[in-house]
Amino acid sequence: MALAGRAALRWGARLPSPGPAAAPLCRPAWLPAACGRPYSSRGKEEIDMSTYPVESIRNFSIIAHVDHGKSTLADRLLEITGTISKTDRNKQVLDKLQVERERGITVKAQSASLFYNHEGINYLLNLIDTPGHVDFSYEVSRSLSACQGVILVVDANEGIQAQTVANFYLAFEAQLSIIPVINKIDLKNADPERVEKQIEKLFDIPTDECIRISAKQGTNVEKVLQKVIEKIPPPQCNTADPLKALVFDSTFDHYRGVIANIALFGGEIAKGQKIVSAHTKKRYEVNEVGILTPNEQPTHKLYAGQVGYLIAGMKEVTEAQIGDTLFLYKQPVEPLPGFKSAKPMVFAGMYPIDQTEYNNLKSALERLTLNDSSVTVHRDSSLALGAGWRLGFLGLLHMEVFNQRLEQEYNMSVILTAPTVPYKAVLSSAKLIKEYGKDQITIINPAQFPDKLSVSEYLEPTVLGTIVTPHEYIGKIITLCQDRRAVQKDLLYIDENRVMLKYLFPLNEIVVDFYDALKSLSSGYASFDYEDAGYQSADLIKMDILLNGNPVEELATIIHNDKAYAAGKLLCERLKETLPRQLFEIAIQAAIGKKIIARETLKPYRKNVVAKCYGGDITRRMKLLRRQAEGKRLMRKIGNVEVPRDAFIRVLKRETDK
Repeated sequence: MALAGRAALRWGARLPSPGPAAAPLCRPAWLPAACGRPYSSRGKEEIDMSTYPVESIRNFSIIAHVDHGKSTLADRLLEITGTISKTDRNKQVLDKLQVERERGITVKAQSASLFYNHEGINYLLNLIDTPGHVDFSYEVSRSLSACQGVILVVDANEGIQAQTVANFYLAFEAQLSIIPVINKIDLKNADPERVEKQIEKLFDIPTDECIRISAKQGTNVEKVLQKVIEKIPPPQCNTADPLKALVFDSTFDHYRGVIANIALFGGEIAKGQKIVSAHTKKRYEVNEVGILTPNEQPTHKLYAGQVGYLIAGMKEVTEAQIGDTLFLYKQPVEPLPGFKSAKPMVFAGMYPIDQTEYNNLKSALERLTLNDSSVTVHRDSSLALGAGWRLGFLGLLHMEVFNQRLEQEYNMSVILTAPTVPYKAVLSSAKLIKEYGKDQITIINPAQFPDKLSVSEYLEPTVLGTIVTPHEYIGKIITLCQDRRAVQKDLLYIDENRVMLKYLFPLNEIVVDFYDALKSLSSGYASFDYEDAGYQSADLIKMDILLNGNPVEELATIIHNDKAYAAGKLLCERLKETLPRQLFEIAIQAAIGKKIIARETLKPYRKNVVAKCYGGDITRRMKLLRRQAEGKRLMRKIGNVEVPRDAFIRVLKRETDK
């Protein structure tokens, strides 16, 4: 029917009238439901936001360690304020991505506006639910820029974990009001008194300020809302000032273009106004403004202190820079400071499985990096894998989630190479300094690694790691950290059972499998968090892989001298299992400069040339074997070993069972 309707339109025929009794539609009857998104907001009733002055607005975030109940608390707050109806299906309502629901973690910070009446006054509460994993701490810091306070959630069973400490200090440095909430008091092993003492000892927050709740059962959740209104101050801004709006997040819609999430720090914004971006200097007309409840709800205007969304016909993904300031045309303002750009901790090569998909993958990457601005993208190419990109991520989970979103949201399958970290080299060669225009270069690809003769020192990135663990596992964990070249900085007993360790780690030692090793040693009880700690001098080398004496550029790696032998042996063994056998012998070698540190030999296919000799003189057998050996030697000289593409993929991709 839908196809017939479309065909009728194409050939100029008129569609039959729906008649007077037909119900009004938000989209034409012939348009499929999936294509109806441009029309989705037109049928909704607009809310008058002028009834909420700055004094009755509260902007706050929920922060916590992974799996301490942030999203469950957000669900209860949405139910209590009547934003969503109470049903048993309300689980992770704000976690909209498929990857979030599959993994049970929050990846994207999501905002929602709640309306709540307290002591006869109507309040507008703008809530932002944030991720808890260390790899997504950039999302947390961005969300806090649009807030005046936070709810710090701590699990009554597990107590303070590594990411709880990190998130507390993010909020503390931003000078936000902090409301401590102890969740999961309904659990059998819950010990809220112990957790209150931990909060008092570590964060210097009195125990009587902690609110004990069960987000799952809804116990005491109403008290949290009352505390938000009493303790968190309203935003410091004025509607009479000129418009100043901060873009703190954005998504791409195939029909409406870029949807920007904005926080107003002054003035008001309405449909039809002309606005200018401080970053691109481009001018736009506002098509729609509104709030998220948590779905898009259009409003006539947004006022100072409020948080909402804006659609202004931005069609290019590069136009909505996160951290950008928007102001009215011919009313320029001083741009807001924006955000400190995210610093990538892990780099990996990304290539399309088929080079014909290159342009489609490029378009998908542009749209996904708009929604996840912490990913850095550089063009790259490889002899074996073709044209691609070098992507920078905040951590390994971030890399996996990005790859999963690319597959689920854009139907793109890619080759992702082994993760590496960014090293630095201090140059001593005048020729190289002149070539690069500086005396210190960053190396994100082993192919760019400069020779030792032209470098005064190599630098490797370090991180300050925080480990919170039950005290019985402390011995095993200290041994693990020492094996990873870590230096102990601090050891503190939070209470009689839990210990907080601080170590300075080289980043490349923790980037692949440290977290898994820590969890298995501590039976899953230890938690880990890290922050950037700059660079330190290191004895780094470039390890090449040779096949019959010829280096394979794609398999070269930068590694610490102490770990070179073990890594070289592992790579040679993996290649031996992966490469197809030839008619001649293949020598697989790991080399540092001209020194061979590991070798594996792939034996050739061999015909049994003495099968026809069933007696006679031994010299006859020896002659046939000698002739075969000469032929193999000649073949090895002229034979060229080509590594097949699937062998590259198997060797380069991260080994989970390492």
